[in-house]
Amino acid sequence: MAKNRYDVDEEIKEKGSIKSFGMLFKYLIPQKKILIISGVLLAVDAFLSLINPYFIKIAIDDCIPNGDYKGIFILALLLLLASFGIWIVAKKRVYIKNNMAMEIIKKIRSDLYAHMQYLPFSFFDSRPHGKILVRVVNYVNTLTNVLANGLLNVIFDLFRMGIILVFMLSMNVQFTLICLAGVPVFVVALVFLRKMHKKAWDEYSQKQSSLNAYLQESLAGMKITQSFAREEINAGIFENLCEENKKKWMKAKYIATGIPRVVNILSITVSLIIYMLGYFQMKQGLIEIGLVIAFVSYVSNFWNPIIQLTDIYNEIVNCGVYLERIFDMIKEPLVIEDCEDASDMGEIEGNVTFENVSFKYEEDSPFILEKLNLDVKKGETIAIVGPTGAGKSTIINLLSRFYDINEGRLLIDGKDISKVTLNSLRRNMGIMLQDSFLFSGTIMDNIRYGKLDATDEEVIKAAKTVCAHRFISELPDGYNTVIKEGGSGLSIGQKQLIAFARTLICNPKILILDEATSSIDTETEIELQKGLESLLKGRTSFIIAHRLSTIKNSSRILYIADKNIKEQGTHEELLKLKGKYYSLYMAQYKFLEEI
Repeated sequence: MAKNRYDVDEEIKEKGSIKSFGMLFKYLIPQKKILIISGVLLAVDAFLSLINPYFIKIAIDDCIPNGDYKGIFILALLLLLASFGIWIVAKKRVYIKNNMAMEIIKKIRSDLYAHMQYLPFSFFDSRPHGKILVRVVNYVNTLTNVLANGLLNVIFDLFRMGIILVFMLSMNVQFTLICLAGVPVFVVALVFLRKMHKKAWDEYSQKQSSLNAYLQESLAGMKITQSFAREEINAGIFENLCEENKKKWMKAKYIATGIPRVVNILSITVSLIIYMLGYFQMKQGLIEIGLVIAFVSYVSNFWNPIIQLTDIYNEIVNCGVYLERIFDMIKEPLVIEDCEDASDMGEIEGNVTFENVSFKYEEDSPFILEKLNLDVKKGETIAIVGPTGAGKSTIINLLSRFYDINEGRLLIDGKDISKVTLNSLRRNMGIMLQDSFLFSGTIMDNIRYGKLDATDEEVIKAAKTVCAHRFISELPDGYNTVIKEGGSGLSIGQKQLIAFARTLICNPKILILDEATSSIDTETEIELQKGLESLLKGRTSFIIAHRLSTIKNSSRILYIADKNIKEQGTHEELLKLKGKYYSLYMAQYKFLEEI
């Protein structure tokens, strides 16, 4: 079902850096007070840092020729005070802008993670988890410098250029026009390189995402890699991905460095023209040398912010590419969500009805289930069997509303589950899927995950019911034993029993077990069945099992094939029917005899 592998570049649904920055602006609005304070500090910083050349002009043209040593001393003192003021303002400004940047980063990352909690299974099925992880961590981290420096520095540099222009115009209009003549050339160069620049960073981000996806997949499958001696092959694949990543980075950087070079050439060219023109005008006695020195200093100061703006521009282009991917994920439709008038389901009895239910996973794929009808009374235990891919897990996924049906209705106690809140629906269910995933933490915490306010006694009781208490008690720290990520260190059967206890502790009205005993040894399974007999009483239960010996006592057994229920009845009734269930049972029985 996955459409997007590590070696397939991501496709963004809606491209447009301007729209992405528009969404980013929403995160800036709550920080408007800090932005105003930062703007004032930037203005003070800009003014203090630009009076130096003007004071030098006064010193060279006025104080030194007239022997005004007192004036020189005052100018030196003022410059010293200005430097001290710049230091204080810069220190405060750096703290404020970094704090603001991290607040925005925290909010974006929190919004991403919160949104991700409600995305449908289809979202996670359709892409490598590494490509999701890179958006939440790496891409968001990349925004830090743009938020802390880029956006404020744009304001700072533009304000600084404005002040410089005031100084330059007050000194010499002709020289100022010569300086400004280079700006159109810079704009043309920027427009020419912009599309190439954006495309280069887009290609790099794709390779970075693919690299991260393969790394995550490799770590998750390391045992399989070593079991099949694939270490060298996988290392080669990773090296190729790193090489592609490096090439795209170098290409983006090569284009990015072209813009500052253009600015440098323009700055030097303008300075040379002013020096030459200034030389001829000094010979004619029209201007003094201090003005030329001060003006060239301002020319440098005028073009330096433009150079810095090009650096910021490079970061903003890069940032825009990442923003597209970040907000693409935030805008990902939830698909499975509460309708506008969704009501709380309240406590349920456990009657379940499928009315002409049809379902397919994707728009252009065939139906998995078609016109399925099923009526289950409260307290019934329904076993579901059938060939692989027939739709057994699909039935319980629809009941849990992990996916929405395409046609028909699914009712619990007569209420359409699409019209009740997801929280109230799943609060009444205990669900154990095929993947017995455990979180890092103690065994006690993992079982309590099913009911956060459960007492230690309730946790132990649930563990005893599913026959997990014995092996847990034999561990060095018992229920306080810390489980590693994914439950490594425990056998598959032990993980399954802990997951079983986690499902049962919430005392659900509807119990869903998807291959709950598939990895448990026969001896433990016999004990477990005894505990389940009392547990299943009064609950509506749906059990998917390949091991048919575990479902003999079910109220009804459904044989799913060809998109619907082909046979249903008790174990004895289906054996007498001598149909598909009978063939399946006899094949399994014969296989066990041969073993």
